[in-house]
Amino acid sequence: MSGEQLLQLRRNPERFLHDLYNSPMVRLPDGREVARLPAHDFWITDGEFCGRIGFRFQRGTEDLPNTAFGHIGYTIVPWKQRRGYATQALRLILPLARQEGFSRVLITCDDDNEGSKKVILANGGQPAGTLPHATRPGHVKLSFWVPTA
Repeated sequence: MSGEQLLQLRRNPERFLHDLYNSPMVRLPDGREVARLPAHDFWITDGEFCGRIGFRFQRGTEDLPNTAFGHIGYTIVPWKQRRGYATQALRLILPLARQEGFSRVLITCDDDNEGSKKVILANGGQPAGTLPHATRPGHVKLSFWVPTA
């Protein structure tokens, strides 16, 4: 979850949740709006809010539009990081991706995000190349295929 999203959540939780789950469009970091993909989204909690994880996809194909960097995205609030929540959440969402017909999912992370790389690798991620980073010149997104079984 970006700093901007956390601020929106704190300012108006009801509006944030409505926009997150009901809007047919998604605003990209560059300001463009694109159609929302089918998705399954979940809060991560230990009795308190820890973060969220989501699986987005196009039915019948593992391909994604060029506006989506991966099938699964997750974020943990800073004060709950390094406790295994993301690793467990990813482990738990993979069977749902399998139920949707996926034998593997694509997950990306920033090249300098060591925590996310560990989460992906702990769940069987296999390196699949790099993509240019849209908002951080000089950085790339690392891509990984993660099996769902």
